[in-house]
Amino acid sequence: MTAAAGQPGGPGTGAALDGAAGVTGTAPLLSAAGVAVSFAVGSALAARVRQQQRLLRAVDGVDLALARGEALALVGESGSGKSTLALALAGLRSVDQGEIRFDGRVLPTRRSRADQRRIQMVFQDPYSSLNPRLTVGGMLRELLRVHHIVPSGEVEAYSTELLTLVGLGPDALPAYPRQFSGGQRQRVAIARALALRPDILVADEPVSALDVSVQATILNLLRDLRGELGLTLLLISHNLAVVRHLCDRVAVMYLGRIVEVAPTEQLFSNPRHPYTKGLLAAIPRLADSASSQITAADSGPAVAGDMPSALRIPAGCRFRTRCPIAQEICETADPALTQDIGAPAHQAACHFAFTAAPSAAALAAPAAAAPPAVAPGVPRQQQRKD
Repeated sequence: MTAAAGQPGGPGTGAALDGAAGVTGTAPLLSAAGVAVSFAVGSALAARVRQQQRLLRAVDGVDLALARGEALALVGESGSGKSTLALALAGLRSVDQGEIRFDGRVLPTRRSRADQRRIQMVFQDPYSSLNPRLTVGGMLRELLRVHHIVPSGEVEAYSTELLTLVGLGPDALPAYPRQFSGGQRQRVAIARALALRPDILVADEPVSALDVSVQATILNLLRDLRGELGLTLLLISHNLAVVRHLCDRVAVMYLGRIVEVAPTEQLFSNPRHPYTKGLLAAIPRLADSASSQITAADSGPAVAGDMPSALRIPAGCRFRTRCPIAQEICETADPALTQDIGAPAHQAACHFAFTAAPSAAALAAPAAAAPPAVAPGVPRQQQRKD
């Protein structure tokens, strides 16, 4: 029996692993197979009465692989499950189904301190992720002593070295988070994540809460740190320009599932999934002329409608309710993440990803051109009179 899509060992799993291996030619450093994370909705008493628990499926059968040393971007609309997946990969959120492997070894639900150190996160809001009651030096000292990263006599020197690495001086050690700007706080958060010498850095919207003038500085810092320390980076972002600047590959997530993965330039130049095409079409562009402005305004939204609730995921393809080329097969068959024969690193979960897809006009034409039904054996003129 063939394993179902989105389950460990399913058809999407092999494609995800092959995509990561294609980047460096080696086995992935971090991989997820059929990972699902759900949240109970409503009261426990009502669930016992109904004998059924309503579940919000934030992550629903994700297959993803991350090669050593690469930078992988995770993009998608708000509510698609990106942050929940990141928390699960980092061990900060338990997984309901599936497995997460690090360097070929399955990570248990309760990870050891050594496993926790391997994957560190940088959160979206640096101020809320830093303890306001501790100085920067206090935060770093606590981490280094609990995890025994360096001997006690070297804690101060190592803390100074970390701050220098992210562009801050030793004068930041006695300061509190409230005394820094947004960009400086994010540098402190990055230094705290690097203190444990991780193999993988998960950055969840690291620049979205910062001024535009500061965003480029933080992005360049992440790029430089990746080169200097050999870090593997998982970047979550809504900003596709940031993704193109920093990442080797892009994974597109929709309603709890990965729907397309490809090398960055390949995805931007030749997207295969209709949702990816819609995201790229939504990027603001400067119009070359007044006529192009009118055309863009009349073309409507890049992705029509709103994302369905994760409480009621549509049957079949989960994007079919908003897809311009949806057909009957999309209502019943859930497409697996499959590879492009000519480019194995490019995978997409769409029935028409690597075949000729019907256009929206072609789908509407038969219905518009179809003549009215005529009863057999009755002249058409007589039917009009009746």
